Amino acid sequence: MTALAEKFLKHFYSAKTHPYRTFEERVSELLQPSATLLDAGCGRGMPVLRKYLNQGSRLIGVEMVEFVDVPAGIEAFNSDLAHIPLPDECVDLIMSRSVFEHLEDPAAVYQEFYRILRPGGQVVFLTANMWDYATLIAKMIPNRFHARIVKAVEGRPEEDTFPIAYRTNTRADVHRLSAQSGLQVKSFAYLNQYPNYLMFNGALFLLGVAYERITSRFNFLQFLRGWILVTLKKPKA
Repeated sequence: MTALAEKFLKHFYSAKTHPYRTFEERVSELLQPSATLLDAGCGRGMPVLRKYLNQGSRLIGVEMVEFVDVPAGIEAFNSDLAHIPLPDECVDLIMSRSVFEHLEDPAAVYQEFYRILRPGGQVVFLTANMWDYATLIAKMIPNRFHARIVKAVEGRPEEDTFPIAYRTNTRADVHRLSAQSGLQVKSFAYLNQYPNYLMFNGALFLLGVAYERITSRFNFLQFLRGWILVTLKKPKA
């Protein structure tokens, strides 16, 4: 992050709601005190799931990598999302943040979510939009280079960068996979944020700000925004 990019960030986005926060608010709206909440791809330390420790009756984290410092009150399972070691119809709400872009077989994951959800249960996920410029650029770069690039641009440890697939990152993909699994698309929204991948250069960051403002202002350009926030529902009958 350059000093100029940081200055622009504070100037243009200090009052803006980040998609992460919008996602968390959506989960809070749907989470009932008696509900079982599952975080699909919760991360080593379960940073998002921790925020709901005082909400819901049962919290479950599922992740492929080894866990670090699992807090009391959260059940942890090392598993891929297509083979979650839970019985049928035992979860009320599934959340997943910045995970769906990595799914190699999203159809199997949608079907697994349908299996473990109780009738009327819901899925909320936030993932990259396929038509965002950062996603299109990332798709052109071989996965073997991603960890080093993300570390240089964002400072994220290489072990926390995973291969991308982008197989459920368009409106058409979401509707098709949901229909195949039996889930219903309850809501689908495009969201924007600050140009985080351009923080290494002040001039490029300012150019990214202009792009974000234009795509945020005009609804006919919403399909170019950086994120998609989706809510799916398993029918009660």
